Amino acid sequence: MVPGFILLGFSGITQHEVSLFLIFLVRNLSIIITYKLSPSLHTPMYFFLANFSLLEILYVSCTVPKMLSSLLSDCSKVISFSGCAMQMYCFLLFGGTECYMLAAMAYDRYNAICHPLLYTLIMREIVCIRHIVGSYVIGAANALIHTVFTFSLPFCGSNKIDHFFCDIPPMLELSCKDIWVNELVVFIVSGCVIIGSFVVTMISYIEIISKILKLRSALGKKKSFATCSSHLIVVTIFYGSGIFMYFGPKSIYRIGQKSLVSLMYTVIAPLLNPFIYSLRNKDVKSNMKNMFLQLLQI
Repeated sequence: MVPGFILLGFSGITQHEVSLFLIFLVRNLSIIITYKLSPSLHTPMYFFLANFSLLEILYVSCTVPKMLSSLLSDCSKVISFSGCAMQMYCFLLFGGTECYMLAAMAYDRYNAICHPLLYTLIMREIVCIRHIVGSYVIGAANALIHTVFTFSLPFCGSNKIDHFFCDIPPMLELSCKDIWVNELVVFIVSGCVIIGSFVVTMISYIEIISKILKLRSALGKKKSFATCSSHLIVVTIFYGSGIFMYFGPKSIYRIGQKSLVSLMYTVIAPLLNPFIYSLRNKDVKSNMKNMFLQLLQI
């Protein structure tokens, strides 16, 4: 067994990457604080958005700080065996949680648009909390299964990971044992998590779009589409890149494109999400502005 690994990652870094990460943290924290301090936002929709912003901070913190440090210094490219296992577990935990939290947010929008009169009854506070807790439980189970199966393999060859963090596909490449069982586990378990939540999300949006198209008012259609468009953009970026990474052709590993593909759902999508949600939401922008003005007065 190798004592540790070397993350090859990307080469070269500028101040822009560090600045972008800091802006991402500030933006997500501002969404959470705005939700906590604005009574008008205490609805299921913004409850999910605040929890999603917190999840994004945890999700990105698993990979980006180590990636930035390894790009700044060759010494930081080294990661211990236990550190690699912990990074994979945390990444898969928050990644799996995000899959089902996106599905829960889609279900919330489905009830708001398709069952507006029963919305407050269906999406009670306890129901919203159960959706959040359930998402974390599924993410934890998914992460535990993959981490145990992956790090039970013998790594007796190269210890250089051709990636910027400890993910399943590049780790399997380093094993000197037949990995068909691990590939089957990835296909079945990841299929249930990624594809399962994706199907739930798509069914919700098919029902939503069908309901919107039946509206007679053009203004009503525009308002309903605006409510869901931000979430749909996030879903497309996250699931599209994730499905391609874990279920796409193996040729992407041979031509070195896996880092670029995984960069979409580990870094790019989370960095864009707070801007997509806040800039396209009048309520969030209005409350953020009021909160900022109050701080200036203090």
